[in-house]
Amino acid sequence: MATAAPTQFAMATSNVQPSNVTSVKTLTETADLKTIPSIYAYTPTNPNEADVFEDEVSIPVIDFSLLTSAIPEQRSKAIQDLDKACQDWGFFMVVNHGVPESLLKGIISASNEFFNLTEEEKKEFAGKNILDPIRCGTSLSTSNGKIFLWRDFVKLVVQPDQFHAPHKPIGFSEVALEYCNSGRRIVRELLKAISESLGLDNDYVEKTLNLDSSAQVFSANLYPPCPQPELAMGLPPHSDHGLFTLLIQNDVPGLQVQHNGKWVTINPLPNSFLVNTADQLEIFSNGKYKTLMHRAILNNKVARISIAMANGPSFEATVGPASKLVDSENHPAAYRPMNYKEYVEQQQLQSLGKTILDHVRIEFQSK
Repeated sequence: MATAAPTQFAMATSNVQPSNVTSVKTLTETADLKTIPSIYAYTPTNPNEADVFEDEVSIPVIDFSLLTSAIPEQRSKAIQDLDKACQDWGFFMVVNHGVPESLLKGIISASNEFFNLTEEEKKEFAGKNILDPIRCGTSLSTSNGKIFLWRDFVKLVVQPDQFHAPHKPIGFSEVALEYCNSGRRIVRELLKAISESLGLDNDYVEKTLNLDSSAQVFSANLYPPCPQPELAMGLPPHSDHGLFTLLIQNDVPGLQVQHNGKWVTINPLPNSFLVNTADQLEIFSNGKYKTLMHRAILNNKVARISIAMANGPSFEATVGPASKLVDSENHPAAYRPMNYKEYVEQQQLQSLGKTILDHVRIEFQSK
């Protein structure tokens, strides 16, 4: 199976403009594609973007059962491991989390069934605005018209007010609700540990960012086989807007994370969650934990499905560096406070990347 990162070398593409196609899935099923339509040709903005670190690396693993252990020594060691993973990688795998493997497989299967609905059925859930409770579509509907991604998606705002999900296919809503509740439980425990690793009270993050009303966004992504995976992109390099993002996928690789300036392809442990730090955690920790840049690459044989669950503070929260982590002399605030809902809206209107995080970052000049 050919899996490739985008390259800057010129290769043949089709000049066909799929104006009547409403999804990449439909495009691949209705045309005998040998080359990609030219609008999908992706040019990296960073010369080093295509570099892939292929050497064997040790991905941090967090044992959730130890993180929630009643034995102080075990929990303390797990918190130290989490702190190191967030500082050194901004990424880790969570194992022994208590979520049944059948549920992980079930939500991937249910998402695949959603993508198999007819285009007419999916139009019912298209949505119009960034924070519509239910929104599905493809990169053909991008607002800026500059980047066309080889991806179809369905996004659900499942918290804070109420759970939202499409009523088709049958059973999707029920399994999505169970899955999202499980993910919410894991994130709340991770953030308790983060509070302690930052030297704060166990419930400091929970209270300060109003996690009882925390925002949670469910995204299922379909990356169909691509005839020229080295030319197109599933998702360009970007960081996430929340605190932590949980991700699972089918047995098809495609997630790459940036570590020490190189791209690492992730091959997850069985029945694990992939977790990356996101913008609000970098801001809240006053830069101790850095948001993770990651991307989705393609292959030319089989479809990849990933389920990303972004977990943030309350949409109404104004997020800045935790006051207890700031002092004007040694640790001045490195980020300007910003309302989280406004942050999400602004990020979604920009091209993918860290543009909004850069906007709130305070640059210090040496005296």
